[in-house]
Amino acid sequence: MLDLKKIRADFPILSRTVYGKPLIYLDNGATAQKPACVIETVDRLHRTLNANVHRGVHFLSEESTVQYEAARETVRQYIGAESTAEVVFTAGATAGINTVAYSFGERYIGAGDNVIVSEMEHHSNIVPWQIICQRKGAELRVLPFDDDGRLCIEKLPELMDERTRIVAVTQASNVLGTCPDLPEVVRMAHAAGVPVLVDGCQGIVHGGVDVEALDCDFYVFSGHKLYGPTGVGVLYGKRKWLEQMPPFMGGGDMVGTVTFNGTTWAELPLKFEAGTANYIGAIGMAEAIRYLRQFDRAEIAAQEQRVLQRASEWLERIPGLRIYGTQRDKCSIVSFTVEGTHPYDIGMILDKLGIAVRTGTHCAEPVMTHYGLTGMCRASFAFYNTVEEADALAAGVERAVGMLRG
Repeated sequence: MLDLKKIRADFPILSRTVYGKPLIYLDNGATAQKPACVIETVDRLHRTLNANVHRGVHFLSEESTVQYEAARETVRQYIGAESTAEVVFTAGATAGINTVAYSFGERYIGAGDNVIVSEMEHHSNIVPWQIICQRKGAELRVLPFDDDGRLCIEKLPELMDERTRIVAVTQASNVLGTCPDLPEVVRMAHAAGVPVLVDGCQGIVHGGVDVEALDCDFYVFSGHKLYGPTGVGVLYGKRKWLEQMPPFMGGGDMVGTVTFNGTTWAELPLKFEAGTANYIGAIGMAEAIRYLRQFDRAEIAAQEQRVLQRASEWLERIPGLRIYGTQRDKCSIVSFTVEGTHPYDIGMILDKLGIAVRTGTHCAEPVMTHYGLTGMCRASFAFYNTVEEADALAAGVERAVGMLRG
């Protein structure tokens, strides 16, 4: 069992009040809070070690470079990559997916080809593929999910053909909490010679990943959902793809030599890290990973599931409330609507009670369209959340519904 009192003490913001009430933060699917060690690391770096990586011979630059590359090794170990050459630091998962969509698309996607995404994807794993398909004259195909939130992976083979260039799928839906059978998706795609990109934004937090065991071709995630700083993330790519793909952006640090007659690229992974790196963010993200590694992943998962089950059981007792995404092995996200109320109204009342939830489309408008909705309320739980907070959520929703229905 995790020592929740001690864990919560590690996160300074959890001790604050909102509107005179203790903060109950249930918007972790958007951004998780940061432990003190991450906050202190970022502060210390700004105070004592602020210098560009890779480009200086002075002490600050060299030490900054050492810590930046050590952060890359920390990430490599955490996700199970074979080499640090396959670990590219980005501005976040969105930047990672856009990098693959542009660079892989530039090299491998042409007119008449097709790309497959799932119906439950975040906009970040839809729009970049739409853009490259429109630019190249390719087709975007959609793998559907059913009303229970199950991704219909059995339909993947019939969507693929000899012109399919890549499959892009989430590890865990940020709305439904659904965790598709990724090993089977990868197996089916690879059997057809098709690479797979995985959006790991939620999955890296709820269960983690071993990219070598999964055998995915690309994997992306954001630091700020993993209890790290904002503005930093990771793109993992198999070396065989990254070596063949052209750079996404040009600039400093991603070049070998530059002349007006032509330019050569730096070795991986710097080829995809143009400009001044967010070295402080990367080092801060590595500190968040070190913090998490002191806990057993199974215990974290068990705690999150306890809170999810408690919240779901109480919410289901509220008349007219519907939970979306009812798969058994879902991650700790519960999205819902209540008949006769608007999600924004419920969210605003919960806010006045000190309870932070998400309302709206959650950057997954096709999911809303599937259910004929314009928005949902979403509570997303982290391992520092408690069953008492789950009880407070259900009581708050019940109170809001009573007020809104008069």
